[in-house]
Amino acid sequence: MTPDALATLHGRCFTAPPPWSARSFANLLDSPFTFLTHDPQGRAFALGRVIAGEAELLTLATDPDARRQGLARAQLAAFDAGAKARGAGTAFLEVAEDNTAARALYEGAGWVQTGRRPAYYVAVDGRSVAALILCKSLA
Repeated sequence: MTPDALATLHGRCFTAPPPWSARSFANLLDSPFTFLTHDPQGRAFALGRVIAGEAELLTLATDPDARRQGLARAQLAAFDAGAKARGAGTAFLEVAEDNTAARALYEGAGWVQTGRRPAYYVAVDGRSVAALILCKSLA
């Protein structure tokens, strides 16, 4: 997927915080630490990076018209495999506390909450939302 395609899909999935731009995706993809997984039709992707044996899931996006088909679950599995192949033993991510669908997906994939950042995100309606820090062993 191109940075433009990633930005377009990300924009269909996220409004707050603001979706990432094509330039942001291009800059991330230029890093040797960053890796991308996506389905062949470009309906879902995961973007991650591995540094010093630790992986971070930067973002996961599934086209709203293609949800509930296992695409996000498949991208999480591809992220895990990609992170392991790059030497990661653990992984972490941040998710908005009020994103119950994503939290259920992550919990079902073995992610566990290890921290909480109060008032980390600003929702569309202006209220503050905490970020939950989730971790997973890749061993």
